[in-house]
This record gives sequence, structure tokens and C-alpha cells, in this order.
Amino acid sequence: MIGECKSIKPYLMFNRDCEEAFHLYQRAFQGEMVAIQKYGEMPPNREFPLAEDDKKLVLHAQLKLTESGYVMGYDGNRDIQNGEKVCISVEIDSEDRARNAWNLLKEGGSIHMDLQETFFSKLHGSLKDRYGVTWMFTVM
Repeated sequence: MIGECKSIKPYLMFNRDCEEAFHLYQRAFQGEMVAIQKYGEMPPNREFPLAEDDKKLVLHAQLKLTESGYVMGYDGNRDIQNGEKVCISVEIDSEDRARNAWNLLKEGGSIHMDLQETFFSKLHGSLKDRYGVTWMFTVM
């Protein structure tokens, strides 16, 4: 095997109410809030300019629900419709394995964010496969 999947977690997509939802989930499940990072905390990027209102939106939230169970989420940069609010987040330790899986899943699908280096990972991207399942890849 080229590399291993380190984890697979549900990733929830919201329309400007991620933080509110995650605080509700925290209370409902008595979970531990691991992270709430805002778009305004990102390094400046001319290709991704932020309106002042968008800086307070959630870039990444992570809530620990069980010993090894997490749910993550963010406020999307597009109108997220019901039925497409969940994606599968896959953390992979191998760039080759990530690119192989990415290339197979993108055939007949659509890319939301191309697989690329980011300020928080070696590679990151998201796509919807030909079956309508949304996948988010992160190589640490």
C-alpha cells in the first residue's frame, strides 16, 4: 500500500450558521469543541478576497463527540442546498495515494476546489463524484 487513510470524518456544510449549529451540537451531545476557526483568521489571499461580513464565518469547526468520533463543518462560499450539506472528509498521509483516489473520483464528477497546496496542508481539495457524493481530501 502506498500510504494509509488516517481518518474519515463527516464534514457538514452550512449557509452562514455553522457556529450556531456547532454550539447546539456541543450542548446536545455534551461534546468537546476542538476548533472553531474563522475565515478572517486565514492569511490574506488576493485570489480569495473576503467581504467584511464573511470574515466572521466559520472556515473550520471540529467537535469531538466520542473517544474517536468527530464531526467537522464550515460555512460554504456558495449556497449549500439541503441534500448536499454533508461530505466525507478523508485525511491521507500519502500525496500519491490522495492523487490516485482524487483522479478516480473526479471522473464523471465535478470539482468544487481543485486538489492543491494550502496554508494548512500539503494538499487539499473537494469534489462531487459521479454518484453525487461529496469528498474532501486533506494530505497532512
